[in-house]
Amino acid sequence: MRAEAVFFWIFAPILVGSAFAVILARNPVHSVLFLILAFVNAAGLFLLLGAEFLAMILVVVYVGAVAVLFLFIVMLLDVDFARMKQGFVEYLPQGLLIAFCVVAELVYVVSGWATSPGAAEPATPSGTLSNTAALGEVLYTRYFYFFQAAGMILLTAMIGAIVLTLHHKAGVKRQDISAQVARNPETSVEVRKVPSRAGV
Repeated sequence: MRAEAVFFWIFAPILVGSAFAVILARNPVHSVLFLILAFVNAAGLFLLLGAEFLAMILVVVYVGAVAVLFLFIVMLLDVDFARMKQGFVEYLPQGLLIAFCVVAELVYVVSGWATSPGAAEPATPSGTLSNTAALGEVLYTRYFYFFQAAGMILLTAMIGAIVLTLHHKAGVKRQDISAQVARNPETSVEVRKVPSRAGV
């Protein structure tokens, strides 16, 4: 337990500090890097709780895909952040109102906490399946059809996003599969009578 407490006091302050740095950093690239640091430390806290599946998902999906994608977008796109900040004062009252509501909710939740020293238990009892194995067994047996339905919904959303954002530019040659399949000798072959010693 002493090692877990030491690692907790290593991960938790770095997580909170990097979360504040994401908001306070002036450079957007630095903000994304601090976000990656926050994700990694949150994964460490998940490991301390015995939720290794959530920790690996956090590292693989959020750090390896989402945060890195954000980093590439910020670095490759020429975003005029000075122009984006021009309306800051205009929307400041709405932002302060939302911030006040969020802080009030956090205070309400924290004030209702009750400390219990012996309440922390491992995510999976010793001698049983690991967290990942137990989750996979439940997901692919009891909730298999729901899992497949969620995959179909995501596939439909992906296809819809592609259809809505795909625009063909005029003057650009593109492959038309249906036109190629519908070709026949009458429309694709042209027979010409060429005079002797003359070109086409």
